Amino acid sequence: MSTIKRYLVTSALPYANGPLHIGHLTGAYIPADIYVRYLRLCGQDVQFVCGSDEHGAAITIRAKQEGITPRQIIDKYHEINQQAFKQIGISFDVYHRTSDALHHKTSQEVFKQLFDRGVFTEKETEQYYDEEFKQFLADRYITGTCPRCGNENAYGDQCEKCGSSLSPTDLINPKSTLSGQPPVLKPTRHWYLPMNRYEAWVKNWIEDTQNLEPWKKHVLGQCRSWVEQGLQERAMTRDLDWGVPVPLPGAEGKVLYVWLDAPIGYISATKALLPDSWKTYWQDEQTKLVHFIGKDNIVFHCIIFPIILHALGNYTLPVNIPANQFMNLEGDKMSTSRNYAVWLHEYLAHFPGKEDVLRYVLTVNMPEQKDSDFSWADFQARNNNELVAILGNLVNRALVLMHKYFNGKLPNIPPAARQAIQPQAQEVFAALQTMPKQVHAYIHNYEFRNALNAVMDVARAGNKFLTDTEPWKLYKQKPDETAAVLGVCLELIAWLGVYLEPFLPFTAAKIAAFLNLSQQDKAAVLQGTYAIAEGTTVNQPELLFEKIDDAAIAAQVQRLAEAKAAYEAAKNPDAATTGATPANTALPQPDETPAEYAPVKELIQYDDFARLDLRIATVLAAQKVPKADKLLELTLDLGFEQRTVVSGIAMHYQPEEVVGRQVLLLANLAPRKLRGIDSHGMILMADSHGKLIFIAPNATATNGSVVS
Repeated sequence: MSTIKRYLVTSALPYANGPLHIGHLTGAYIPADIYVRYLRLCGQDVQFVCGSDEHGAAITIRAKQEGITPRQIIDKYHEINQQAFKQIGISFDVYHRTSDALHHKTSQEVFKQLFDRGVFTEKETEQYYDEEFKQFLADRYITGTCPRCGNENAYGDQCEKCGSSLSPTDLINPKSTLSGQPPVLKPTRHWYLPMNRYEAWVKNWIEDTQNLEPWKKHVLGQCRSWVEQGLQERAMTRDLDWGVPVPLPGAEGKVLYVWLDAPIGYISATKALLPDSWKTYWQDEQTKLVHFIGKDNIVFHCIIFPIILHALGNYTLPVNIPANQFMNLEGDKMSTSRNYAVWLHEYLAHFPGKEDVLRYVLTVNMPEQKDSDFSWADFQARNNNELVAILGNLVNRALVLMHKYFNGKLPNIPPAARQAIQPQAQEVFAALQTMPKQVHAYIHNYEFRNALNAVMDVARAGNKFLTDTEPWKLYKQKPDETAAVLGVCLELIAWLGVYLEPFLPFTAAKIAAFLNLSQQDKAAVLQGTYAIAEGTTVNQPELLFEKIDDAAIAAQVQRLAEAKAAYEAAKNPDAATTGATPANTALPQPDETPAEYAPVKELIQYDDFARLDLRIATVLAAQKVPKADKLLELTLDLGFEQRTVVSGIAMHYQPEEVVGRQVLLLANLAPRKLRGIDSHGMILMADSHGKLIFIAPNATATNGSVVS
């Protein structure tokens, strides 16, 4: 491999058919962001490209489900995901769209080049057709049983349970996702990539590349297995009306296969970012190309896309594809279809200001070599016991003591005072000397968990040093030694402020602001020459992290339980009426007096009802109103805004019981002041024998959804 002059880093393009969840984040986006931020920190030339994958059957299926057009779907989720990425600190240089005209043009040019070079084979084959909807079915419109693992919900192109690449005809008992009926086979014409022709090249390329820079074992194993089974032809076009049109005469009604179209999105995104110099990154052997993906995309990035780049003849090939395994949730697989996930945009709403907490927990639990698990209990423990108790505690104590004893300015420290604390400071300085080399090696080996732990070990050493030296006691007798102790702590914190930046960028920025670190200071840290200067002034600290209480965690666990229950109820509707009675439903006993019902109120006209703006909202926070036994002050998430509502439910629910619940809100009720609090709306409840019961959808709905 030639000397590396620049880096091109990609993250898998997320489908714009739904929001992002934490499994996506820890799979392809946080690891890539850590890698890129570190390269930038080291002064490397790096471009980080991504964008929305806006074509393919997944988009059209979601559009049909929501009763809107594919364009409306992609516009909606492109914006939601782009904003969520920005809020969580994913530092793309460009976030493009495959619906963009530049991408269509680029994809068609690639297809035409391959066609003109005779790469494709054209043939008529039989493909599945839905007679009820009168259309050919793309891979994702067909589900059935995987012949390899028995998963009954495998797609026509891939089993997401075992990762096997499939063809629709491989499925056992296939059915159309449109009609739910078994499809029939009908003839249709398509263009195929004859991967079998490139089998020897692929095999040699994989072995040669991973010998230069070792690939992860599961990535290499899956690739070798695929090649050993024998590569087959794969259709590069589909019968769909949504996608990049095939640029050939007589190909009306056909579009490019999404796994030809989507990876080309990396190229078109780079063109959008660097219209005059994109070839420097895509057609130069001194560029290192790295794809960050989840393990379900290994075959496409390690075999199909490299074949396409090789067939084009002059494109940069990836050096590594450090795919992560899957992250589970509370011991169960995350699932978009079951609504069983921690959705990123919802996390950001429920835990404002805690972006780095999520980045930290996802990094220390990153599924780098095997599947891992996210639990809310671990999330709380990592925050409270590590971020608050170790990192936050160190920074806060050191800065508070600086202001208490020295008005925030490090005084001149006599050499004798420095010498006196040297034995205790040795462990700190040893950690500072070791950590940079460890972080560098771990990051370049895609071991981000170990890299973050190496940085946190420095924080642990600093915390221990501060506790052991007890400057709050030392100051009375030896103020000079106290200054020396705090000087060591400030120096260590400065190093943390630099080396935490790839992992916890928001926290690193706060630390840099506390210490007034300049770019020259940061460069000195990276060069290993930084030393805190006498006379340095530090700013008043603010808490970097705060403890997360049990109620906030219980609310999130409850959300997951409700999502599971809603899915089971939707899957087995009879169980909802013939099964066990819900806990909050009391069936009258034979000897009970029949309930007395309130009389129905006088009739109103439809226009009167239509004036009511009823919306779904989620309770983000709740607290009792002082000197009001019946009132709770609620903070509600309406999707498009947050608002305060005072509700008379305090005799029925504790504040922690309502946080995280979805509620029915009368949103256009005129505001009024209750106990000095402006209340904007009213929560609607059912009064069942004197007990107030929430009215909520039986499955999680988008905040702000209109109820009619």
